[in-house]
Amino acid sequence: MLIKRKSIEQVESSRPARKPRYAPVTLSEMDGVRYLHFGTEWVQGAMRIRKPDWPELEYAQQMMAWMLWVNEPRRVAQLGLGTAALTKFCYRTFAQAQVDAIELNPSVIAICASMFKLPPNDERLHVREMDALDYVNDDAHHGSLDALQVDLYDATARGPVLDSADFYSACCACLAPHGIMTVNLFGDHPSYAKNIKAMKFAFEQVICLPEVHDGNVVAIAFKTRVALDADAQAALLERAKQIVADTKLPAKTWLKGIQSTL
Repeated sequence: MLIKRKSIEQVESSRPARKPRYAPVTLSEMDGVRYLHFGTEWVQGAMRIRKPDWPELEYAQQMMAWMLWVNEPRRVAQLGLGTAALTKFCYRTFAQAQVDAIELNPSVIAICASMFKLPPNDERLHVREMDALDYVNDDAHHGSLDALQVDLYDATARGPVLDSADFYSACCACLAPHGIMTVNLFGDHPSYAKNIKAMKFAFEQVICLPEVHDGNVVAIAFKTRVALDADAQAALLERAKQIVADTKLPAKTWLKGIQSTL
């Protein structure tokens, strides 16, 4: 994942004569779940070994909340690969969609392929070793995404490493007019307010789902404002029921969380 603060990645990448170093990629397993770490106790992602394409963590499931508004995405991008949970789920669920995943650390890409059942690239799946900032600033991607999922953390796992208004403006530019971005944040960390302020600067509308038990808060950012009146909520409830039937994701819980913020 991308490193912006004073960390191994930042210090090393500031020295062009040397190859960047990354925090070590480590694994743990418990109760049939395999976890990814960057050399610390912080969990960077998880996979239930018997269900490799299922987003195991609750916040990862919430990152799919854009499905309430986007039924049939044609292009989805993930910034920060983690265990490839969201990348795999999108790739398997949306058979017509192109799925991009952007990851700076080549070791993360390699371990996702060897230990987290990430399929190889093909005509629909494109896992790219590159800087997420370069991706969103590339004019070739502007206006092309139906959904953008942002989960960019370093080894400390306490705040996104890209969090400026300029970054979120570039994310917004990558979305189609109806496009939606979801972002993984930590609600009890000073980075939370900074990220929400930057998102509100860049996007027409921002909604946050209730904090889950691990402290994660998923923000939903809309390029174009959506209606949330009684009629719209009735339609969203029907959509949520369909998502549950099709995927088993807890979409009705997402809707209740959204309603609690209104």
